[in-house]
Amino acid sequence: MGPVLAGVLQLLALIAALALAYIPLGNYMARVYSSDKHWRVEKWVYKGIGANPDTEMTWSAYLRGVLAFSAVGVLFLYLLMRLQGVLPGSLGFSSVNPAQSFNTAVSFVTNTNWQSYYGEQTMGHVVQTAGLAVQNFVSAAVGMAVAVALVRGFARSRTGELGNFWSDLVRGTLRILVPAAAIAAIVLVACGVIQNFSGIHEVGQFMGGSQQWNGGAVASQEAIKEVGTNGGGYFNANSAHPFENPTPFTNLFEIFLILVIPFSLTRTFGVMVGSVKQGYAILATMATIWLGFVALMMWTEFAHHGPALQAAGGAYEGKEVRFGVGASSIFAVSTTLTSTGAVDSFHSSFTGLGGGITMLGMMLGEIAPGGVGSGLYGMLVMAVIAVFIAGLMVGRTPEYLGKKIGTREIKLAACYILITPALVLVFTGVSMALPTPPHSMLNAGAHGFSEVLYAFTSASNNNGSAFAGLNANTDWFNTMTGLAMLLGRFLPMVFVLALAGSLAEQKPVPVTAGTLRTEKPLFTGLLVGAIVIITGLTYFPALALGPLAEGLAS
Repeated sequence: MGPVLAGVLQLLALIAALALAYIPLGNYMARVYSSDKHWRVEKWVYKGIGANPDTEMTWSAYLRGVLAFSAVGVLFLYLLMRLQGVLPGSLGFSSVNPAQSFNTAVSFVTNTNWQSYYGEQTMGHVVQTAGLAVQNFVSAAVGMAVAVALVRGFARSRTGELGNFWSDLVRGTLRILVPAAAIAAIVLVACGVIQNFSGIHEVGQFMGGSQQWNGGAVASQEAIKEVGTNGGGYFNANSAHPFENPTPFTNLFEIFLILVIPFSLTRTFGVMVGSVKQGYAILATMATIWLGFVALMMWTEFAHHGPALQAAGGAYEGKEVRFGVGASSIFAVSTTLTSTGAVDSFHSSFTGLGGGITMLGMMLGEIAPGGVGSGLYGMLVMAVIAVFIAGLMVGRTPEYLGKKIGTREIKLAACYILITPALVLVFTGVSMALPTPPHSMLNAGAHGFSEVLYAFTSASNNNGSAFAGLNANTDWFNTMTGLAMLLGRFLPMVFVLALAGSLAEQKPVPVTAGTLRTEKPLFTGLLVGAIVIITGLTYFPALALGPLAEGLAS
């Protein structure tokens, strides 16, 4: 079997698995967030944190809950890393320095999981399991809660109430993420992923010196890392490491875990707003972009230039031979079109255009299908933009799901789509203009610029993957990427929740003959076009200086 055919067959198997899970998982999540009953364990949690899960919140109260919970998470994780040297199970590792502790705490709380350190040489068992793994669950649950709040904004009328943040947070964690991660961890252990609390072992000689590896609760963290679109690996090699991802089956299974909740949330959206066709329209938009990017990535990595690549049968540099070019291409697209950031190959070693595709996937705003929760609310904001454009073309007040898109709504949507590009371009420009930050680049020229552009694109979009050549473990990059992650996560949430509150206060608008049918393929095409054009106009100059220049020169 040729490598191209193998890649296509894996893609078809993945699509089939996602299709089988779509309806039952989407319906289940809709029931979770619509239920008025509380599990006993949930009542214990509410009592412990002093929250009343039945109290409805306005958008501002909901936002205060999100920010307060996240702030406590950053502080707890920061202190845990600063105190690692005196904690049991530290494997002899010292406390993490302040800049890196700040960066890592922000990274995991914002669902970015950017890592400027070697996991197996920096973090002990307590920090990994009690700190990083816990944030993998709750940061994903926060994103899902904000998405559900926006869906309620479309579904409700004549009220400013969006539900209860604490209830949504706890339910998303205990009813969705914990069971899904538990099942996934069992599958991964059965397939060879390690799960233990062993110490450091010398496993042989490597390049004239001893090679040492430590164990860890890898399968359980790997499961929620993918299910929650987190991405932080136990080892520096991430999902290219055989302890995290040992076989072609686990590789495909991990891609499935990355995509299954973001895609299925479109079904949840359709059920909660009372029209599954609206969910299918959003799903079609996400799937069109995702499939298009997979096809482009496979083409760039298989349609290679140069005798060495032709002899090898593909651009194999930086890719695990046990996965091959096809599976690595699917993984790279899936992890950068979501907010996962896990990698089974090194994006810096992709072809020039292939590396550009991974960057462009993040620049779209992590919406195809995007992160757990963040992908859905990002796509719904883009849908608001699309109906506004359609309204301008026909001279009619734009409407979406029975809600008018007026001045307030479009201003909030515009602020949402502008904040992340501003962070990416400003931080990249400042880093290139100052004398010291460029010293972190391994490569000169277009590829070196791509390393810096990729870093801030990844941080601002809460992705977490990196062009491996950049040394990001400096005070400048730890601090600046930390700020980019904070602003890139929480400023958009402000606009999303404000938009949800504004929509919930409206009374529904009756459907007329002139109403744009947003469940039809025409709207899907309009939405895809709006996303691609807005992204292209925003980022094209930066892409032209980096991956496009490199790709056209090769």
